[in-house]
Amino acid sequence: MRFHAVSGSATRQRTDCAVVGIFESGALATATAQLDAALGGRISRLVKRGDLRGKAGESSLLDVEGGPCRRVLVVGLGRKDGFDRRRYKKVLLAAAAALAKSGARDAISYISQEPVEGTDAYYKGRLAAEAVGHALYRVPVIRSSRKPKEAALRSFGVSVAERDQKKDAERGLAHGHGIAVGAALTRDLANLPANVCTPGYLGKQAREMAREHRSVRAQVLGEPELRRLKMGSFLSVTAGSDEPARMIVLRYQGAAAKQAPVVLVGKGVTFDSGGISLKQPVGMDEMKFDMTGAASVFGAIKAAAEIGLPINIVGIVPACENMPNGRATKPGDIVHSMSGQTIEVINTDAEGRLILCDALTYARRFKPAVVLDIATLTGACVIALGAHLSAVMSNDAELATEIEEAGRRAEDRAWRMPMAEEYHEQLKSNFADFTNSCGREAGAITAACFLAKFTDGLRWAHLDIAGTAYLTGTKKGSTGRPVPLLVDFLINRR
Repeated sequence: MRFHAVSGSATRQRTDCAVVGIFESGALATATAQLDAALGGRISRLVKRGDLRGKAGESSLLDVEGGPCRRVLVVGLGRKDGFDRRRYKKVLLAAAAALAKSGARDAISYISQEPVEGTDAYYKGRLAAEAVGHALYRVPVIRSSRKPKEAALRSFGVSVAERDQKKDAERGLAHGHGIAVGAALTRDLANLPANVCTPGYLGKQAREMAREHRSVRAQVLGEPELRRLKMGSFLSVTAGSDEPARMIVLRYQGAAAKQAPVVLVGKGVTFDSGGISLKQPVGMDEMKFDMTGAASVFGAIKAAAEIGLPINIVGIVPACENMPNGRATKPGDIVHSMSGQTIEVINTDAEGRLILCDALTYARRFKPAVVLDIATLTGACVIALGAHLSAVMSNDAELATEIEEAGRRAEDRAWRMPMAEEYHEQLKSNFADFTNSCGREAGAITAACFLAKFTDGLRWAHLDIAGTAYLTGTKKGSTGRPVPLLVDFLINRR
């Protein structure tokens, strides 16, 4: 896919499809009015007849003759006041989806000429490229019938209001394309079935990324190495599975070796049955998505390599299955973590924190500037925030604010939740240093409090993406979140 920026009137740009907007009031956007005049008032006549209503995200594809384009895609922009970043992204996603269904090989969006609250040419370009990448994504299909047809679109441009904005828009398009490539990798890994995307498969994908990008190195540790590292907590989760666990380390170097890295730790439970604390059968198939934290680490590092970010990043992925058999960890068992702290396992379905805690301890050897862990950790987070916002919890208020701001800029929002001392009290154990679970109340918070016990001296934040990582029901599949948030965070740490 080729992305580019243009300036000037819509009547002078030749393209297969011009993407223009109208507001709910019936007002034509700037470029729409220009094209309408060139087309003899065709668009305004459709507005007067009520065929084009301007509702945000609605679109109509018009076949035109005699103008600079063969098609005009008219997209509703909603109310003229309050045209902000969120609505701009919604409109672009709708436009990109319509383009993907059309036969257009190239298109130019003129919606980016309109003022958008809280944004600029860079973010307009970036969000546009992300939207196109999202629309062109195809779920990996494992079937005997013919695979879905790919979209014809090969080139996409955004138009800027002023010529001196082109450079910023082109930078945004390049970053947005990198984010889209990273998000596509995340979605691919998460959408694959658990009998394909195993811990071993993730290890192979890490090595493949290292072969593709000179800036990336991969290391894959097996169970013998994990035992030597005394990762008893991690190994307790995989004890009931015949699939060997892996600890995957991806290192992206975009800056001098002496620069402290950002460490991203991603939960990689490639299938979570709940272990002995077995889950209900309904919805258990969705537990292949329980490695989306790991997949988002892969995606963020892929995006960084595509963009060429001038920072250092270390990705750590503890990957395993959580299965029940005669060797599986039982409720009431006590395990030793790499840190030396002991954990009473109350619930084997609270397994993500058991693998993450050893990975967080392992992260210390890289002397990180900051550590972020990303995990589909708790159903409680879905109850608290639904499918709209990820939860962020941190031992550093400034770091939490950085993450929230990155989420707002990327339109991949997160909400900070508390970790007061009272919540830590709920993890007390009569038999070990603490328990891994303490009931339903404030479950997302107490899970973060558990992880915090392994982060003394680190600038650390935890992202619970259980509600945002994938969709359920008829639209089941990975969303690619929180790759946009993570990459925005990394871009702005330069």
